[in-house]
Amino acid sequence: MLKKAKIVTTKTSRIIAWAVLRDYLYYLSDTKRIVLNNFLAGLARGVGSAIGFSVLSAVLIYLISQLASRNLPIIGDILQEIVNTIKYRY
Repeated sequence: MLKKAKIVTTKTSRIIAWAVLRDYLYYLSDTKRIVLNNFLAGLARGVGSAIGFSVLSAVLIYLISQLASRNLPIIGDILQEIVNTIKYRY
């Protein structure tokens, strides 16, 4: 019984492997699909990078403004100048 199950499992895994290989070869032969997938992947990376940079910048500006409001001796003046520049420039 166990030997028969092993044979069936082996045959099934071979069939699945050939199906995956066949699908991959169809994918490689379809140039439009490859270009579309790569375009969408690049678009998603670009949007993700822009959103990530915006969030990171906002957090950094928030942290700098919080440090500037604590009136640290030397660093506080520099940070306050940066915060003022950002506020009045943008």
